[in-house]
Amino acid sequence: MNIVVAYRSSKLAMKMLDTAIEHAKNYNGTIFVVTSLEGGSKQDVDEVNEARDSLEHAKKRIEKEGIACETHLLVHGLSAGEDIVEFAKEKKAEEIIVGVQKKSKVGKFLMGSTAQHIILSAHCPVIAVKY
Repeated sequence: MNIVVAYRSSKLAMKMLDTAIEHAKNYNGTIFVVTSLEGGSKQDVDEVNEARDSLEHAKKRIEKEGIACETHLLVHGLSAGEDIVEFAKEKKAEEIIVGVQKKSKVGKFLMGSTAQHIILSAHCPVIAVKY
């Protein structure tokens, strides 16, 4: 089973990894931990380096459990939701894990919702892990 985790370092990140690890153990899965950045002038070097460090930390956490893992930092100029959905299709993912948190109506309007895009556009089941 190929499991994609739409990953951003946060309080929620460990819960998402725990869910992915549990499913990978139960279904002999491989975990793909993916962070998407828009790139170009909108990203600074510190943010890219922080994302790489965070992905490396996630990989060590997963491999410590004896589970196959790959990490990917996507910088394609797409939205995070589009990037994750396309990546999951390419890897023939059977499950995507996303983190969700409660937002105000204005927050949803201004910021969009990566998780919502993934849930509505993915070709496979999506598990939403909440705060």
